[in-house]
Amino acid sequence: MTLRSRDAQLVQIVDAAVAEASRRSGTWLHCAPGCTQCCVGVFAISQLDAARLRAGLAELETADPGRAAAVRRRAEDSAARLSAELPAGVRVDRFEEIPAELLEDFGNEEACPALDPATGLCDLYAARPITCRVFGLPLRVDGGLGVCELCFRGASPEEIAACELQTGADALEAELTEEAEKAGGQPGHTIVAWALIPGAHP
Repeated sequence: MTLRSRDAQLVQIVDAAVAEASRRSGTWLHCAPGCTQCCVGVFAISQLDAARLRAGLAELETADPGRAAAVRRRAEDSAARLSAELPAGVRVDRFEEIPAELLEDFGNEEACPALDPATGLCDLYAARPITCRVFGLPLRVDGGLGVCELCFRGASPEEIAACELQTGADALEAELTEEAEKAGGQPGHTIVAWALIPGAHP
């Protein structure tokens, strides 16, 4: 079984868990098409996410070359702007190399290149990173439960806990990420913009 087919299984597991947690969340969850707050600001993605995004962009190239070209242009422009914020010699594609003192403000106003500014929709929605898939729902972080600031307003800690997302896929994701790093010859994390730049990858 190929890495891509196994990744498809991972996505299926995660999406099923998200659907169940969303059902439990009911009206507490306000995520909807056109809500783009979580699409603004730079965040780290795995090499597995990056490979999935590139495959999604290749499919979009076949289905809608114009939209694909727009995504690529936005990615190149975004990577150029972000690179300009970094000290000389630090590459934006190597997220771990970005100085810690810069991370708090780094790229906070930068929209994801996959986001269509005209529609407020993701042009690579089916291929989006795992982080994007699970965002908004209660997730275990640093010993507590984190949620999107737009969701679960007025909910009690108990009500939030009852909606916690648990995919059970962490081990599979880690395994596939390691395989993706070996296959691409690039360890660690990157960003969406860099993942989508033509010719920047093996």
